[in-house]
Amino acid sequence: MEVDLHCHSTASDGALAPAVVVARAHERGVRLLALTDHDTLEGLDEARVAAQALGMQLVNGIELSCTWGGATIHVLGYAFACDTPALGQAIADLHQGRWLRAEEIARRLEGKGMPGALQGARAVQQELGDSGNAPARPHFAEFLVRAGHVRDRAEAFRKWLGSGKLGDVKQHWPTLEQAVATLRQAGAWISLAHPWHYDFTRSKRRKLIADFVQAGGHALEVVNGMQPAEQVGSLAILAREFGLLVSAGSDFHAPGDWSELGMYRPVPQDLPPLWTRFRHVRQSAAI
Repeated sequence: MEVDLHCHSTASDGALAPAVVVARAHERGVRLLALTDHDTLEGLDEARVAAQALGMQLVNGIELSCTWGGATIHVLGYAFACDTPALGQAIADLHQGRWLRAEEIARRLEGKGMPGALQGARAVQQELGDSGNAPARPHFAEFLVRAGHVRDRAEAFRKWLGSGKLGDVKQHWPTLEQAVATLRQAGAWISLAHPWHYDFTRSKRRKLIADFVQAGGHALEVVNGMQPAEQVGSLAILAREFGLLVSAGSDFHAPGDWSELGMYRPVPQDLPPLWTRFRHVRQSAAI
């Protein structure tokens, strides 16, 4: 695909530096890219320089964490002004919260006989690229593997870091309404990320989308990587029902992961693409 509106770098929990992500996307045929790291804009300047050198179009992107119905939800913001005070403050608050969470994960692991987790996870993170953001659970997972506490990352999440486990430290995220409002103040186009990833019933998922629309959201991420085709179809029905634009992306984190840059299922042709609304985007870039 020539468009990829969801990917991550070492600025958050990805394995490749921002410039490397851009170069890899370009090699794979992507011509319009949004780097959407979690709760940070740290990688955008590096990515922008790399994209300009390659003649690619890079759109400002971010994936903000928030809460709704007692669950953590992610919203994607695009084509916004990076210097908006409200966005800057929200990111600063999230940055601090993520460091507190990392420290708590390390304390819990140490209490179970696994000392040095914060330093170890930070070392893993720094090997991948320089970042001032807190290490995330994938970095802790790699530390646990290297320290011999688990066989592989899958076991690290299954035993210690996955949902409901010791290292699944809940954070005080902003509400869905607050996150959407922050992005709107920055002039962003806003999409609800991977709506099928949340462990919701169909009625609860529909209520989430209704509340997202009420808060001022614009689009639904109908396609996220190689998710099952039936999920794409169900989300397409919801996008039509609510009159939403649609976004799509690989949700790339690392080479050889479940998805690659520019690789995702086709977007139903009757749905209006979000990326055609971005100012200064050449309309030749299309699915």
